[in-house]
Amino acid sequence: MAYITILSIVLTGAVHAADAFTARRQKMVKKDIESRGVKDKKVLDAMLNVPRHLFVDKTQIDKAYNDHPLPIGEGQTISQPYVVALMTEAVSLKGNERVLEIGTGSGYQAAILAEIAGEVFTIEIKKGLFEVVRERLKELGYGNVHVKHGDGYFGWEERAPFDVIMVTASANHIPPPLLAQLKEGGRLIIPLGSTVFFQTLTLVKKEKGSFPIRELGSVAFVPMTGQAQK
Repeated sequence: MAYITILSIVLTGAVHAADAFTARRQKMVKKDIESRGVKDKKVLDAMLNVPRHLFVDKTQIDKAYNDHPLPIGEGQTISQPYVVALMTEAVSLKGNERVLEIGTGSGYQAAILAEIAGEVFTIEIKKGLFEVVRERLKELGYGNVHVKHGDGYFGWEERAPFDVIMVTASANHIPPPLLAQLKEGGRLIIPLGSTVFFQTLTLVKKEKGSFPIRELGSVAFVPMTGQAQK
């Protein structure tokens, strides 16, 4: 009887904790994302479904649903939830796309993309982060996400072409290999700029060999490393 009582207390505590995180996630989506203009139901549903608290360091878990970036180690961050939603909405996913993400980081953005797209291919240059996130995404059941350790500047040529390419680190130019790996009619989004303090979120479309761009506003991302800095 005592064992059953203790087990019931433990299970009840776990349920209450899960409910608390769900409530905080719902509040975040309503207050920090939907109210700021993100309308795509697929994006809003993905933001509701993915448990952001499982993608942050345990020391940061109380801040998981605050609308700002958080450190994840090795000088990298998990992006602000609003910016994740904004970038996801901007690339206009319908549901069967092949998406390349440059800069896996915590895996949170990859998980959001995987909730909507057909397949997600994501590259992380930091070996430590790569090893952690590969296991995390596997444990969470994201079988449609493929993680690679490497320099995202060069893309993932053997898996190209891609309907969408999302760069989640800043650069002062668009890597030419990424443009080459973009399908006709495809979209590429990147924080573009030379300053470490802010960049311009830039959406690029591939149309008959040309690349018209649309600027979506100022953002602040950590810089791409590797070839992008040479």
